[in-house]
Amino acid sequence: MPGPLAGLKVIEFAGQGPAPFCGMLLADMGAEVLRVARPGEAAATPDAHDVLARGRAATIVLDLKTAAGVATALQMIGHADALIEGFRPGVMERLGLSPEACHARNPRLVFGRVTGWGQDGPLAARAGHDINYIALSGALAAIGPRHGGPVPPLNLVGDYGGGGMLLAFGVLCALLEARRSGCGQVVDAAMLDGAALLMAQVCGLRAAGLWNGTRGDNALDGGAHFYRCYRCLDDRWLAVGAIEPQFQAQLLLTLGIADAARIDPWDRSRWAELGATMEVAFSQRTRDDWCRLFEGQDACVSPVLDLDEVAAHPHNLARANFVEIAGVMQPAAAPRFSRSKKSHTQDRPTSPSTTPSQLG
Repeated sequence: MPGPLAGLKVIEFAGQGPAPFCGMLLADMGAEVLRVARPGEAAATPDAHDVLARGRAATIVLDLKTAAGVATALQMIGHADALIEGFRPGVMERLGLSPEACHARNPRLVFGRVTGWGQDGPLAARAGHDINYIALSGALAAIGPRHGGPVPPLNLVGDYGGGGMLLAFGVLCALLEARRSGCGQVVDAAMLDGAALLMAQVCGLRAAGLWNGTRGDNALDGGAHFYRCYRCLDDRWLAVGAIEPQFQAQLLLTLGIADAARIDPWDRSRWAELGATMEVAFSQRTRDDWCRLFEGQDACVSPVLDLDEVAAHPHNLARANFVEIAGVMQPAAAPRFSRSKKSHTQDRPTSPSTTPSQLG
């Protein structure tokens, strides 16, 4: 059975970061995603290492600085359900591919745009990257050690969680609305907006007095003994997430800490003491020894795996969470569906096209 988005036609204007990630998500679910690259762009000849380019129907090279290239793009847009682009505000307009021009050709088109700062506002035209966008969202300030500076969480929060996923969600929302109204619209997905949205729970905790402004001093930022990582004898790490009392009790009991069942996880006065005790305990065995000891226990303890280890973990193997395509290990498509699970993009995402057509 084809993927859940089979039949959906998407035009993706090639770029970096969140837009191609959105294109990958849509292609993984069965959408026909046609990439438009400009001459000389690396995206014009994607290879197997460009994981974000997987699953595309094809890559077409168009010189959008020519009338012929723009005309060809508009012809393709006339037959598409959605368009996604990740340029700075105003770029598509200068190319002659504004939302107005595209909607004149295809009134039902969903025009998906992802930028760092959004399509308007004082910073809209300014350059930036993930770290800049999440800095203004409050997310970056909350991540890092108590006695150190903020630590960027790779580029996961702005580019991908707050950008590409938000764009994919927005595009699909707009497509559902277009089915009712018969009219397309513009989706303005900003990485700043998305990163701020991801901080929703923390905002609620802060308002309730359960989150302070000190980095590394809260329940979910490494401040609590029951929710942090611990170094083991072999300098590898374990992740501990024993938030609930029953899980913490099992954790402390296995570690040999006295009165485990009577310790309240939310007694902040004991966090530092228990954290230091657990550091010593975990340092006595190797990571894998601890994993064997915690096997089968609901203590919320997991090994911190690096990318060379993840594909071989038994649970990842059982769920086929990682696949190898053209020699490149990469995450498999997600989420899973009860009926739409025979799509090639879900069982084995296709590698990027390496023979782009030359048009325009």
